Amino acid sequence: MKLSKTEIIEQRVELLGHYGSDETHAQSAWTSTSRTITEEKRLRIPSLIDMLIREGHHTPFEKSTLHFLVTCDQASHIHLLKHRIGVSINAESARYKELKEDRHYIPEDWPEFLKEQLKVMSDVTNMWYHDCIEKLTPTLGRKRAKETARFFKLMNSQVTMDVSFNFRSFMHFQGLRNSPHAQAEIRDIAKQMLELVENIEGKPFKHTIKSWKTHQSTATPTGGATLTQSAAHTRVPSGE
Repeated sequence: MKLSKTEIIEQRVELLGHYGSDETHAQSAWTSTSRTITEEKRLRIPSLIDMLIREGHHTPFEKSTLHFLVTCDQASHIHLLKHRIGVSINAESARYKELKEDRHYIPEDWPEFLKEQLKVMSDVTNMWYHDCIEKLTPTLGRKRAKETARFFKLMNSQVTMDVSFNFRSFMHFQGLRNSPHAQAEIRDIAKQMLELVENIEGKPFKHTIKSWKTHQSTATPTGGATLTQSAAHTRVPSGE
């Protein structure tokens, strides 16, 4: 068997696309009265968005979508899969293909000798993974060989995921994962996502993000009303 030389890759996030804006959220909220956006109403979009987030009227934020490509370790993959409402995820599958890239993640805060030990173990187990597929294929068939050989893969093995959120679910994800209480790896992914959205050309979500940050204690589970709970059934006042 030839020792596999695996590639060390940082957690990586790419923004593939987005739909919607602060104005999209405001128009959704104003649907109960009039969706027409006059210049006078446009000036009041920041205060409307702030009121919606402050008072727990979160359904208008479901009308925008954010689409990411994420490369991450298995633990972060599991963390992402915990978010199911308003989130869509497809991931690279070791069942349907042989993971030939052998990407893996090494924690930056580990001492050098442990980093080296994990790297060596990653190289060895990836070698065993490919060798297992080769040896099992003649007797079990390639499909069964691939889906079971992956048991040799370590938790630091990386996969690529296609992830989309509506903006309400994105705020909920940020509240849970871009937090000092979250594991460092998923927190880094959440931070990268937020930075990408904040820096979209034209800053289409600047008022939504600003208000969410201001009222984060009431917009996430630690503060009471959560972004996965239904918004209160109070009609948004006309023109507000």
